[in-house]
Amino acid sequence: MTSIAQNMSAIGFAPVIAILHKEQKSEIRSLRSNFSAQAGSPLGGASLVAARLAGAQDVDPAQVRVYPNLGIVYGTVDASGLAALKEDPAVRKVNAANPFSLIRPVSGADSTLVGQHTWGLEAMHVPEIWAKGLTGAGVKVAHLDTGVDGEHPALDGAIAEFAQFDLAGRIIPGVVATDSDQRDGHGTHTAATIAGRAVRDRHVGVAPGAELYSAMVIEGGDAVARILGGMDWAVGQGVRILSMSLGIRGLVADFLDIVDILRDNGVLPVIAVGNEGPGTSRSPGNYPKALSVGAYGMDGAVADFSSSQRFKRRSQPLAPDLVAPGVDVVSARPGGGWRTLSGSSMATPHVAGLAALLLEAKPELTVFTLERAIFSSAQRGTMDLERVNRGAVDGLRALAAVAP
Repeated sequence: MTSIAQNMSAIGFAPVIAILHKEQKSEIRSLRSNFSAQAGSPLGGASLVAARLAGAQDVDPAQVRVYPNLGIVYGTVDASGLAALKEDPAVRKVNAANPFSLIRPVSGADSTLVGQHTWGLEAMHVPEIWAKGLTGAGVKVAHLDTGVDGEHPALDGAIAEFAQFDLAGRIIPGVVATDSDQRDGHGTHTAATIAGRAVRDRHVGVAPGAELYSAMVIEGGDAVARILGGMDWAVGQGVRILSMSLGIRGLVADFLDIVDILRDNGVLPVIAVGNEGPGTSRSPGNYPKALSVGAYGMDGAVADFSSSQRFKRRSQPLAPDLVAPGVDVVSARPGGGWRTLSGSSMATPHVAGLAALLLEAKPELTVFTLERAIFSSAQRGTMDLERVNRGAVDGLRALAAVAP
């Protein structure tokens, strides 16, 4: 990953995220003048491509994006602009902005639904939670991914709002809910695992009563601008949970403050740890304040591909925090039908859906108490501590922790 100083030395400018002091959020737009237009920057280049795709001519490259709900500004700075940002009393910190990528499934195939519930729902004891009258009804869950096929029968009535962010991070008005992932239908699959409705009395969704706020933020273009746009939009929608199966390879501190901001806004960030195996992880899934999720299979063993890593830090030194069903997971496929995928991306929405069930049971839960209930439910069994940390999440145990 590249630091601000390395970018400045090599090309004379750098993409950065300026974090404002909470009490200075009203000054956010005044920082625009410190950013510069650079056609060779991620934001500048993506904005030119987006403009051409929209049919615009003679457009200058974008220099900045403002995210008022998060209290941050993202864009391109030269040396003088960087110095001005660092001296501005409204600015608390200036971070680098390295590119994100989708955490791709390690395997996939078209499938069918066999039985009333997927194996993951049964392993987490989700049907027993439904029997208590809980479906996640009224709980808002943000889903930042490749989009979602809003016409799939499992997602009929599940999508409260859909937003598509263009290659340069601007919201596109008047779009319908679609999935940009032509290979796996990643976003449709993860969305239905969170909140899929029953289809002919067969279930793939953990919280079939939850309200999905889904945004297309990847892949292509300036992923940082797009993901920040999705986060800012989600906070503005009043979501309580954010499910995200995206990341930067390795421990990269760029988004540490953003995770703190999400939590300060009452949002639990549930994030995939990665699919590169032991000794690896992805940011922000490996941050102490992200609820990071790895994958295990039907045999009760951690998946070989599931990332895990120990860090030299006092708080939460081991990632992931826990594991969830992530091998041979059946969920919705764009265009109708079903697909089996394997990855920590498939495990993450299981935990996000469980969080929605718990919030319906006890809406006054804070981010901390919600997270602790989920942590307390996990059990390792015979799985290795270094690979799974607390172990496999259990819905009934988590519910007992919040509503004994």
